[in-house]
Amino acid sequence: MKAVGVIVEYNPFHNGHAYHLQAAKESAQANLVIAVMSGNFLQRGEPALVSKWYRTKMALLNGVDIVIELPYQFATQKAETFANGAISILDAIGCHSICFGSESGDIHSFLQTVNFLDSHKELFDENIKKNIKTGVSYPKALSLSFQSLSSTENLVGLDKPNNILGFHYLKALKHQKSSIVPLTVKRKNADYHDEHFATETIASATSIRKALFASNENNSPIEQYVPDATSRLLKEYLSDYGHFHEWENYWSYLRFRLLHSSPDELREIYEVEEGIEHRLIAAALDAVTFKEFMQKIKTKRYTWTRLQRICLHILTNTKKAEMKRSGDKAAYLRLLGMTGIGKEYLNKYKSQFTLPLISKLSAYKERDILLDIKASRIYAFGLGNQTREKLLNQEYKQPPIYVE
Repeated sequence: MKAVGVIVEYNPFHNGHAYHLQAAKESAQANLVIAVMSGNFLQRGEPALVSKWYRTKMALLNGVDIVIELPYQFATQKAETFANGAISILDAIGCHSICFGSESGDIHSFLQTVNFLDSHKELFDENIKKNIKTGVSYPKALSLSFQSLSSTENLVGLDKPNNILGFHYLKALKHQKSSIVPLTVKRKNADYHDEHFATETIASATSIRKALFASNENNSPIEQYVPDATSRLLKEYLSDYGHFHEWENYWSYLRFRLLHSSPDELREIYEVEEGIEHRLIAAALDAVTFKEFMQKIKTKRYTWTRLQRICLHILTNTKKAEMKRSGDKAAYLRLLGMTGIGKEYLNKYKSQFTLPLISKLSAYKERDILLDIKASRIYAFGLGNQTREKLLNQEYKQPPIYVE
């Protein structure tokens, strides 16, 4: 059985994701698709719209065969760390290939870019440091450093979010000496950050979320951009839990954490550096909403995404020491769901997996998974009192979702 891997968030699953899955299976000539999916908090430092269990259902009903959770220590990090964790999981579970969406759509340009920057690593890293010293953010420093290296080769542009992720996937494959074959599909129509609907059937997850919140969480405006299963599950989530998740739901908890902590205590939190703890505390005293708080702390050097990740680590009380000991590879495979063919694959090959497969949380004692448990508990506090308990208990009681 030949498996193609995808690295996803599905926040929520939409028609563009369905197109990617179909193209991935065809280009890889694969029997099944294995998705490594972020848990309840995402790479941009945001809570997922709906829980990982509902997003797993969306994935399984729309073409994915196995869903493995990307642990918190990778899912909520910069592109390089995010990629290393995800690739280590796909490698451990025996994927033959990986297929990712990109603005480029040309896998040869990605391969050439990785090799080119490896051969110019010293100069590239030096230029990044110089650019950061001018006060720009890390992503901007990376893009400027790349542009400063002249080349006649066919290189991929590192100024687009999916190209950057794809570049780091290939770097991770090379670094981990993985035999996984990389493939890419050109993104169709909508850009990653588009906030408006670009076509009649394809829209970015950003624009879909914006439309959902603008319409008082009624998902009728987005039905043409998502499969029927996604539309049904979004309505079901609203019925079961009352509302979707967004940062504003967690602002009172974050504000309490900030105003309850000393600068010394905040400096122990992962990614809190360069004295930003003083700025965070001062802004928390005045800001009434999370959006107002973010506008007060935003600087040229810190991207909105990085600041959200800092806030998330403060919210979950994730210390530098905890992240440091996690390493750059995953320690386990947390199974969230599977289809019939996915179950067949697991039964046939699980003895060959190079990481332990966890289907029952209480049977696994690895301390790294405590970050995932803690994150899921905090995520549940974005709900009202009556629905919170249901989601709190689900982390331990929910078996892997099975779709025939």
